[in-house]
Amino acid sequence: MKFKTKQLVDRLSEIVCQWSGVECISLNEAALPDTLDPYFALIMDIYHRDPIPASEDREALYGEGVLLFETSRQGNKDRFLVDDIPVRLEYKSVNMIDELVSIADTQLQSLWFIKDSGTYTFYRLTQGEIIFTRSNWITDIRKRLDRLSDEFWNVMRNTHESKMQHFLNDLGAACMRNDEFFYLISQAGFIKNACLSLFCINRRFEPSHRAYYKQVMDLKILPDSFRSYVETFLRLENEELTMERKYSVAQLIAREIVAL
Repeated sequence: MKFKTKQLVDRLSEIVCQWSGVECISLNEAALPDTLDPYFALIMDIYHRDPIPASEDREALYGEGVLLFETSRQGNKDRFLVDDIPVRLEYKSVNMIDELVSIADTQLQSLWFIKDSGTYTFYRLTQGEIIFTRSNWITDIRKRLDRLSDEFWNVMRNTHESKMQHFLNDLGAACMRNDEFFYLISQAGFIKNACLSLFCINRRFEPSHRAYYKQVMDLKILPDSFRSYVETFLRLENEELTMERKYSVAQLIAREIVAL
């Protein structure tokens, strides 16, 4: 992390940690690349128990140099620039996080509630760099997430494998109709859920979309031909690599994942 970015992280965390309801502040990995990297963003997750200041008050509290401030309709995400550094502060209820983790580790009968939303929230809980904590809450949460049962992972895997097969069927239908738009949508849905299935097989929470490719390729458990199949699948269509050919490759990818 560059010195300028570190200074801004320290400045914002010092401001936010003074709010009585704030339990923990973590720094997202998107802040680690160079500021010239297109993927760079200073993203902080702020977990709170009590209400936080209103958005107009937060803007004033952030200090000088804040430009283009905007907040989400729900008031739980602030976006702005400070000296050309894009900042995103996301406010998350401790009670909501406790409920989600309880579903994952002790209330599996309610797992349907988080199956569609995936495990990215858990990824951020476990992978963020803790820059402030008021208690052992985040440590306890991480321990619970580290001990999730095989049943949890199997249910999540089955969910994503089912979606993968659904998009595979759509991919085949789009090929038959030569529907390039529907093919593109199905292609994205297929490869995303193929990766999500592999994250579950490896007992790994899903990262941000921009990190999917690198992290899935580094997984310990992968089908033997997965890497080469994906490289083919990602190539642009041409006279040799037609939509039909890529659909055949997708079938091979799905078959190998299900066989793991």
